[in-house]
Amino acid sequence: MKATFGAGCFWCIENDFRKNGVSSTSVGYMGGHVKNPTYEDVCTDTTGHAEVIQIEYDPSQISYGKLLDIFWSNHDPTTLNRQGPDVGKQYRSAIFFYTPEQEIEALQSKSALEKSGKYGRKIVTEIVPATEFYKAEEYHQGYYAKCGLV
Repeated sequence: MKATFGAGCFWCIENDFRKNGVSSTSVGYMGGHVKNPTYEDVCTDTTGHAEVIQIEYDPSQISYGKLLDIFWSNHDPTTLNRQGPDVGKQYRSAIFFYTPEQEIEALQSKSALEKSGKYGRKIVTEIVPATEFYKAEEYHQGYYAKCGLV
């Protein structure tokens, strides 16, 4: 199965998912209006794409709910179009769902987190249907591992 999340810089979140039992990860772009965008295109903040991680997972090994927990715990879902020093729509918090079941689970997860009061601010994460995924350039894939940071 697939899951796709935007949580700021894709380099920063890829490793967190890789070490939690997923089959494979790819970083790339989703949610925009330009076909085949490059990293340079997306960095202009004019394509509408978010930097995302696309995950292939086996539900018998890790649940979608666990993936959502990893997603929520690895970024600030209350900052609109920003994560830390990274600013722009490409760094937005987003859950791109593939099935009605993923949509329901994502909405319930967001609602529970809002009710928990953990952040004290409104969660701005968008929950939207998955669109075409454009894989980022090879040098972005497994970036932290390539740089010896894991």
